[in-house]
Amino acid sequence: HHTEATKMAGFQILFWGLLSVATTSALCPYMEGTAQQEGTATAQQEGEAEEYFASPSTMELKNRQYLDYVEDIKLTDWDAVRRDIDEFLTTSQDDVWPADFGNYGPLFVRLAWHNAGSYRTSDGRGGVDGARQRFDPERSWDDNTNLDKARTLLFSVKEKHPEVSWGDLIVLTGSRAIQSMGGPEVQFCAGRIDDDDGSDSLLLGPSTEQEQYAPCALNGTCQEPLGSTTIGLIYLNPQGPLGVPDSYGSSLDIRDSFGRMSMNDSETVALIGGGHTFGKAHGACPEGAGPSPRDDPLNAWPGLCGSGKGVDTFTSGIEGAWTTKPTTWDNEYFENLLTYDWRSHSGPGGAWQWRVNPGGNDGPPLPSPLAPTVDGTGTPQATMMMTSDVALTTDDLYRSIVREFADSLPAFETAFAAAWYKLVTRDMGPVFRCGNRGKQQNSQAPPPPQDFQHYLEPVEAVNYEEADVVDALTSQVFTSALRGGEGESAVSAVVKLAYACASTFRYTDYLGGCNGARIRFEPAKSWKANGYGEVVTRGLAVLSPVKDQFDISWADLVVLAGGVALEVASKGQVAIPFCPGRSDDISGDALKWLEPPVVGDVGETVDELKEFIQRTGVSYRDYVALLGARRSLGPATTPFYGDYTSDTATLDNGYFQDLLANTYIQVIALNDGDAVQYKAEDADLYAQSIDIMLKSDPELLALAQTYAAD
Repeated sequence: HHTEATKMAGFQILFWGLLSVATTSALCPYMEGTAQQEGTATAQQEGEAEEYFASPSTMELKNRQYLDYVEDIKLTDWDAVRRDIDEFLTTSQDDVWPADFGNYGPLFVRLAWHNAGSYRTSDGRGGVDGARQRFDPERSWDDNTNLDKARTLLFSVKEKHPEVSWGDLIVLTGSRAIQSMGGPEVQFCAGRIDDDDGSDSLLLGPSTEQEQYAPCALNGTCQEPLGSTTIGLIYLNPQGPLGVPDSYGSSLDIRDSFGRMSMNDSETVALIGGGHTFGKAHGACPEGAGPSPRDDPLNAWPGLCGSGKGVDTFTSGIEGAWTTKPTTWDNEYFENLLTYDWRSHSGPGGAWQWRVNPGGNDGPPLPSPLAPTVDGTGTPQATMMMTSDVALTTDDLYRSIVREFADSLPAFETAFAAAWYKLVTRDMGPVFRCGNRGKQQNSQAPPPPQDFQHYLEPVEAVNYEEADVVDALTSQVFTSALRGGEGESAVSAVVKLAYACASTFRYTDYLGGCNGARIRFEPAKSWKANGYGEVVTRGLAVLSPVKDQFDISWADLVVLAGGVALEVASKGQVAIPFCPGRSDDISGDALKWLEPPVVGDVGETVDELKEFIQRTGVSYRDYVALLGARRSLGPATTPFYGDYTSDTATLDNGYFQDLLANTYIQVIALNDGDAVQYKAEDADLYAQSIDIMLKSDPELLALAQTYAAD
């Protein structure tokens, strides 16, 4: 049996962790590894809380793993790793998998791209962080055919540098491959943490979980939150929509799928062209690659064409190289697209692809450019294009970019280097997570912060005394029961604001959190979860007088005030530590993909709620506790109506007791004719669908019962 202090310590550590997760300053950095400022919780309470929450949340585990990994790679000689990679790329291991054209570079560009390219902005899932392509479902995707051989080959480098994660090694190898073949210098951000299994990729599909969360009735027409139009492919079907060689339709799929992964038109064309500058597609015969790792893990994709290797390789079913020099960086890919008249046909692998029309394109006949065979013997092979390549010439915007890159190799190089860094880094979150920044042993440190990293200037010094701000909050703000307006207490208004600000964080790509106080701006300010602006407007109005008195960032003030409000509401039973050092952003753009998908509407499902909880990185236990705290202290937020518990002035477990003791029926919200919520039959208490899920789902019910009883 745990003491009351233990339980309260558990809650205060939980709430402190939620509010502090995205703090990055040098003074109290959640992720930088230096000492944090002392809070008001005692060491005994913190120790008891550690015991009480014996199973840390995903977010906590990720943070611990990150700090451990950054410590592990402090002494890594990244230049030595690069030298080993460079030697490895041009040493063919024919007994494992022979190198096309005597160079593994194209294979490892593909490996890095197909690890990183699974990322999607809808929920932050996918990407190379975690290196989950080693596991199902990703390892058995059709688009990853034969990449098991690439990982087997790369293990020889991994053995030499065991402290380097698979994720970092895959990216660095792909980047070195580009440079070793004459491509632009692409910089490197270390800090990816390897997962132990593929569970965080289950929602990418194919899986039962994906079918429940994001069903796709016809594979090839999949919509968000899925990242690809086709489950099992990174972006889209290269043969064309649903396997039809429709180049214009393919251009629509390209813009759609790359857009789901936060790539604009220029980045899209640069990445496709850069990737297809190297190597070739494999479709030696119609028989295929054979069983996937899921079906035959000991002999996956043996290849059913001859030897299954080299000239007999089957991967996508499309056969041929895009350029005449498949291991040399240039802009021939774009020149070929514009110079020749391309016609679709069924290739030797049985897939739709495109070849040069010998009749020419409004001019004299032009013979097809020829590429060498992968083993350097035999007759040179005609180059080819995929439907998704020709698509870049049928869309006017894409075609203009193709023309730009065909005319200017430097323009292509600049665009590709930036797009590649974004491709392989965007799932890592803020730039401070680059564990090799400023290291002497790293001759190619990460570049300056990029736009996609939503950089915040670190706070070098805190210019306020925490005790003075706390005194102002307790003496000026949390003295009246109705300072929040509309009958809502200041405590309730501030707790709602602090939670709304902090809970934007998601561990899947480390975006969000209260650092930056971006919730003050659109789009987050007017999200439905925030009462279409009500939560933010009221909370900021309550805190404005204090903000005017001190040189404190909005982000720090919101977090500190949220903790103080809970301390006041607990009647002194809770003491929440505070970690200062947040800075303020000047826009809310960094939150544009982070709107909560579950807000309490009727029709939302438990599966949707649990997926959202998992995305935030907190455990179910954490989430239910945090929900109970918010429900305990004030009325519902527009468009909903009413109180959840009979005592909204005290932080206690009355919400759980009232919820479980009452029977609820659906009603129309009194302040909104369109909103449907729930009302207790025998009490003037209200609820939304999220609250009812605590009664209907066995896992959430067990937690609600635990808190109601104790």
